[in-house]
Amino acid sequence: MSHDYFLLVDGVDQPDDRPTADLTAALQNGGMHLRATFGATHVFTSCGTPTLLLPGGGVIAGDLYSHRGERIRDVGPLAGMSSNTTVQHHILANFWGDYILVLPGAEGPSTFSVTRSPSHTCALPCFYSLTRGTGFITSDISIAARLGLYRRRIDFDYITHRLIYPDLKTCHTGMTGVSELLPGCTLRFRHATVHVDQAWNPWNFVGIDQRYSDAHEAAATIKHAVVSVIRAWAEHDESVLLELSGGLDSSIVGAALAQSQARVACCTLTTPVPGADEREYGALIATMLGTELQAVELGYDDALFEFPVAQALITPAIGPLQYAVDRIMQATAERCGAKSYFSGAGGDTIFGYLTSAAPAADAFREGGFLTGIRAIHDLSMFHQCTYWKASRLTLRKLLQPERASYGVDRSWLSPRLSLPEAQLHPWLSPPAAALPGDRQRIFELSATQFFRDSCPRSLTRPVRMPLLSQPVIEACLRVPSWMWFAGGHNRAVARQAFADVLPPAIVARKSKGTFTAYLGALYRRKADAMLAFLLDGELQSHGLLDADALRQLAGGEVPRNAGSFMRIFQLCALENWIRQQSPSAEHTPTSTAH
Repeated sequence: MSHDYFLLVDGVDQPDDRPTADLTAALQNGGMHLRATFGATHVFTSCGTPTLLLPGGGVIAGDLYSHRGERIRDVGPLAGMSSNTTVQHHILANFWGDYILVLPGAEGPSTFSVTRSPSHTCALPCFYSLTRGTGFITSDISIAARLGLYRRRIDFDYITHRLIYPDLKTCHTGMTGVSELLPGCTLRFRHATVHVDQAWNPWNFVGIDQRYSDAHEAAATIKHAVVSVIRAWAEHDESVLLELSGGLDSSIVGAALAQSQARVACCTLTTPVPGADEREYGALIATMLGTELQAVELGYDDALFEFPVAQALITPAIGPLQYAVDRIMQATAERCGAKSYFSGAGGDTIFGYLTSAAPAADAFREGGFLTGIRAIHDLSMFHQCTYWKASRLTLRKLLQPERASYGVDRSWLSPRLSLPEAQLHPWLSPPAAALPGDRQRIFELSATQFFRDSCPRSLTRPVRMPLLSQPVIEACLRVPSWMWFAGGHNRAVARQAFADVLPPAIVARKSKGTFTAYLGALYRRKADAMLAFLLDGELQSHGLLDADALRQLAGGEVPRNAGSFMRIFQLCALENWIRQQSPSAEHTPTSTAH
C-alpha cells in the first residue's frame, strides 16, 4: 500500500540544522511531502496518503469517515472549536477510520500530540523511537532505517515476554528502542519528553448507563454500524475479495457487502483432511452476492516455517498457517483484480462468545435475580449441560476472586528462565466494579490487536476487518454479556440483526470448521524439521528453550493436546522472525522443501 507518514522529531534546539535539512531532502526525494511543521518537528505523508490539514494547524493522515459512512473531505467545520483537545474529542466521538491525528500543542512550537485511530486493525500503524527529544514517529520503520535514523536490533527481553505471555499485546515491539502507539492512544510530546495516555477507552462503553436494555435496539444499532462501515470501505475499494470461512461472522460481512456497489469475489479454503471444508455454507453467501465461490486447497507444502518476513513487520506473529493463507489470498486477489480483502476476523470476540459462566454472573450482579436466572437457563441450553451445573458454575464465578485474564505458558522453555513481570495492555486495569464477563471481553479484545501483525498481505492491499472497526466495537460493547446468549444461542444479537438477510442455515449454525486436523497432520509431516530448526536457532542460542525436552519430542508421537503442537508452530514463528529481522543472524530462508 502507498499510505505512509513520517514525523521527523528534533525537540532539542540545534545551532546547526543541516542534518535536519538533509533528512528532509532525503524524505522528499523518496516521495514524501512535507505537510506541517511544529517547531523543529516536521510531518510528512506519502503522495498516496489522504491528508487533511486542520484549521488549527493539525494534520489527519489516512481515511476518515462519518458514522453514516460518508468520506470526510472537508474539515472546515472544525475551525470554530475552542482548543485542539476539543478537536480531538470531537473526531473520536463523531468519526472513525484508518488515520492518525497530529495536533500542535498549546505549550509552545515544539509540542504536539499524535492520536491513533481506535479501530483495531487500522491500516496506519504507529511506531516511534524518541530519545532525549529527538527521533521519529512513523507508519513504517523501514523509512527510518533507510534514513540511517535507526539500526535494527532484536529486543530479546520482548521475545522472552512474548514467549511466556503469548496473548498479551503491549506497546513494546520486537525491536530495541521502538515502541508502538496502540489503537486509541495519544502520544504527547512536550519539552523533549514523551507521555502516552488513552484517548479512547473501551471501559467507557460497558458502564450501566451505556447498556442496551432492549435486544431489538441493540440488534438495530449493530446492524447499522456493520453495514455503514462495510459499505463505506467497499465502495471506496470498488473491487474486494471476501475471505469466507462459512461461519456466521464472515457471512455477516458478506450480507453487508451485498448492500454495497462493490464488485465482490469470494474465496474459501479446504484442506487434504476433513474438518475445514466450508464450501456448502460459503456457496450460500457467494450466491447471495451473485458470484462463484473460489475454493482453494491448502496443501502441506504451502505452510512453511522458514520464509522471508518484510522488514516493516516488527512484531512476530506470522506462523506456518498464516503464511500459507496469506500467499493463497494474495494470489486469489491478483487473479480477480481485488483492491482489498474483507474478513470476519474478530467476530468471536466482538459478538461476545464467552465460554465461561461469566455472562450469568454479570446478569446477577447487574440485572438482578430474574435476569440471572434467565441467563443460567440460556447458558445451560447453549452448553447442553444441566441447569444445576450451570447454576453451580455461576455461583463459583460470583464468589471466586478475579484472576488475571491472561495466561502464562512456559511449555518448551528453559526451566532456568526467570518469569518476567507481565507488561499489561492499558485496558487491563479495569474499574473496581468491572463485571467478570466485561473483563474477559475486553482482555480478548486487546489480544485481537495482534491480528494485523499476522497479515503481511496488508502491506500491498488493505485487509478490512470491519467487525473490529471503532463503530462496531462501540456498539457491541454496549450489549450486556448475557444478552449475547439469549435463547441458548451464541452471538444471539448478531443473529437477530442479520436474520432477515442471511440464509436460515447460516443463522442457525452454532459452530464451523477448524484447521486443527490440518495442523496436526502438518505437524506429523514436519515435526523433525521444525524441531531441528528450533534447536539450531536463535531462541536456543539465547538460552530460551528447553533443548532436552525438545529432543525427547523429536521422533515421538504427535501430542494429543492440540495446544502442544500449536506451541511448536508458535515457537517457529518467533524463531523465523528473529532470523529474518536480525542483521547478525547468519541463517537465510531455504527452499520450499520445508
